[in-house]
Amino acid sequence: MKIKNSFRDLRWRHALPGFLIATGVMVLLAGCARRPPYFALKPPGAPVASPRQVDTAPRSAEATPRPADVTPKQAEAAPRPADAAPRELGFTSLFDGQTLNGWTLVGQHGAGYGVTNGVIYCARGGGGNLFTEKEYEDFILRFEFKLEDGANSGIGIRAPLEGEAAFLGMEIQILEEGAAERGRWGKLQPDQSHGSIYDVVAAAQGALKPPGQWNTEEITARGRHIKVVVNGITILDANLNTVSDPLTIAKHPGLFRERGHIGLLGHNDYVEFRQIRVKELPRAKNANARPEDFTALFNGKDLTGWKGLVTDPKQRATMKPAELAARQVAANELMRANWQVEDGALVYRGTNFDNLCTAKDYANFELVADWRIAPGSDSGFYLRGTPQVQIWDPFTPPIKAGNEVGSGGLFNNQTNAAKPLRVADQPVGEWNRIRIVLVGNKAHVFLNDELVVNNTVLENYWQRDLSLFPIGPIELQAHQTPVWFKNLYLRELPAR
Repeated sequence: MKIKNSFRDLRWRHALPGFLIATGVMVLLAGCARRPPYFALKPPGAPVASPRQVDTAPRSAEATPRPADVTPKQAEAAPRPADAAPRELGFTSLFDGQTLNGWTLVGQHGAGYGVTNGVIYCARGGGGNLFTEKEYEDFILRFEFKLEDGANSGIGIRAPLEGEAAFLGMEIQILEEGAAERGRWGKLQPDQSHGSIYDVVAAAQGALKPPGQWNTEEITARGRHIKVVVNGITILDANLNTVSDPLTIAKHPGLFRERGHIGLLGHNDYVEFRQIRVKELPRAKNANARPEDFTALFNGKDLTGWKGLVTDPKQRATMKPAELAARQVAANELMRANWQVEDGALVYRGTNFDNLCTAKDYANFELVADWRIAPGSDSGFYLRGTPQVQIWDPFTPPIKAGNEVGSGGLFNNQTNAAKPLRVADQPVGEWNRIRIVLVGNKAHVFLNDELVVNNTVLENYWQRDLSLFPIGPIELQAHQTPVWFKNLYLRELPAR
């Protein structure tokens, strides 16, 4: 018995491992039969997608997230109608797939815009500008669009609600290429083609799909850099600071606008849009950061690079070198007495009219500066030594001498417009940001990112029968009242 039982035990010990392995294999096979496979084999003869066919969506440094990147809270909060935009980390849908909520139509003609089957459409024979209610500064905009043969439209960026978006903001052109090649609109300029910054920078062609097919587009606006990607192909990558043609700068003050609305710009042709979403890009809020391609006029510490005012340009031109040098010494002494540096700002503490002048002369330029005033203060910027872009108090009673119109106007003009287009001042005591673009004898002026002077001649105050001096200093006006300046930066533009 003992031998028999021992033999049986030994036989079981040898059989057990094989039994367990066989059982595990059967369980594994049974589980696989119930679980969908990760990879499904294609039937014989099925086409194999190329990498370009697999994924033609535009890509940027901000990659599309994996599902794990979206938190449960985000997934629960995000609306998901049937045709809503795909979930992408940091992106917000601008179109709910059902209504035009969040949009405002300006200048409607014909039937304007509507919603059908999860798309926004511009009606045939209709349109206008359909703008987001919200303004955007730096962003990535993604959307899909479908064109009919010969369709023409556009995307407005950093645009105001009023006026021509293509000029007071920017328009990224949408244009069916086949009709353009056939000459439907005559001979187009390169910067009128699809994806171009209209009338400014030309885009490469050939990325659009045929009419009736959906295209993807991504527009990135980051500072002065504009990038356009169509169906995964980069067709435009532009730095607006390279735009130097005087006529282009004159026609397009929107190139200098820092924020504005996104818009669908309809031109009477039927176009469909869907999956419209935007990701706002943070911009460094260090107000003292030097903008790209600009030079600091003020170092925040002392009066290096500045000098006192010696009379006016007309009189200076008549002085002999020795007299001018002596007068400059006296002017610099007065400058050091009345112009102070306090907490990183230039402050006028005198009671005279002793302007602070750049040591260098400038011709064409873009100037950025922050300023603030006390109640009742009066000041301004002299350009090439000529008055002036006005600064004053439009709020504190009594309002007199026209200051109710606000700052930024070309105060001394007599023939051309002298008043600003609107009041854009911050409350007295708060900082304002001004941007002045001077090319030739014409100026654009933005106050707190509102266009208050549009391509207006600055007249020669000193010699009314002559055009503006071709070169001269920039002056900060002293007008017997306190005024503060900081963050003064300048970018020279070609003199052509």
